[in-house]
Order: sequence, then structure tokens, then C-alpha cells
Amino acid sequence: MDISAILLAAGSGSRFGGDKLLHPLADGTPIGVQAARNLLAAVADVVAVVRPGDFPLADLLEQEGCYVTVCPHAARGMGASLAHGVAARRGADGWLIALADMPLIESATIAAIVHEIEAGRHLVAPTYQGQRGHPVGLGKRFGAQLLALDGDAGARDIIAAHPGELALIECDDPGVLQDIDRRADLAK
Repeated sequence: MDISAILLAAGSGSRFGGDKLLHPLADGTPIGVQAARNLLAAVADVVAVVRPGDFPLADLLEQEGCYVTVCPHAARGMGASLAHGVAARRGADGWLIALADMPLIESATIAAIVHEIEAGRHLVAPTYQGQRGHPVGLGKRFGAQLLALDGDAGARDIIAAHPGELALIECDDPGVLQDIDRRADLAK
């Protein structure tokens, strides 16, 4: 099956103080680059969605092997960026939706979600100690709904509308819950 990962990297990082995805982790790797590397280790096709004018991040993600696309409507929110990324791979059999400010998700977790989509599941998410995390996998049947997204809701409303179809994959990966919104989150 043709599964594409959509790396959402078009936020402004305002709560962080700007340029969040370029901020280095303890080993010096930028947050957004590490998130891309984890995806690329598990998924052959990664589409990185960036905001207009974010050339340093776009260049770094392209050097890592991502297909980079600029979302002209990124300021409208995550839903607009997600729809833009899915449109770049509208022919895919499914999509793995990942957030670029979550650089600690293990590649094995990502691969497990992709495997579930390939096995015919339409909605898949990891859990860690009973809490649902990211990334989220969606099958082709949700393509039209993903393409229609706008604003800041992302895929949350799609998942909420189909709770009985969501396959939860328990994993031993706390990274599925660890996003970096503020500088203080780096210390956690």
C-alpha cells in the first residue's frame, strides 16, 4: 500500500517564542529535523508542510529527504495545513499525520501504526499508559474529509465522529505524548 506521512511543520511557534522547530535538542538536532528523521526511518514518503517564508526549516527538511510543500493558508490553522499536505498525496492509500514538535516518537511506533493502516484499519492511534497520543493514521476512506479540513481542528473532529473505528495501539513509547509547545517542555 501507498502510505504517506504528513509532517505538520507550519505553525508559528508563538508559545515557544518563534522558530521552535529549528531549536536544537540536547544533541544539537533541530526539533523539526528529529521528528522528520523518525518518520523517514519508518515511512518512505514524508510530506513536510511548512508556512510561507520558512526557508531555513524547509531547506533542512528537504535535505533530510522530505518532500516539502509550502501551505499558503497555514495561518488559518492546522486543519488548513493538513488538508494541504493530504492534497499533495491525494492518491495515497492512507496517511500518517505527525506533528513536527513531537521529536521523541520512536520509529517502531510509527511503523506499527503504518502496519495497521496497511492491514485495513481506517483510524489508528498509539496509546501510552492509557493516554491516546500521536501520530494518527487514517485510511483512504477519510481522504475527502481530510481534504475538506480548515481552521485549527486538524483530524480531531474526524476521529471524534468515528470513535468505534479507532484502533488504539498500546506502546511503550512516552514520546507519543510529548510535544514541545513551550521552552519549559524541553526540560521534561
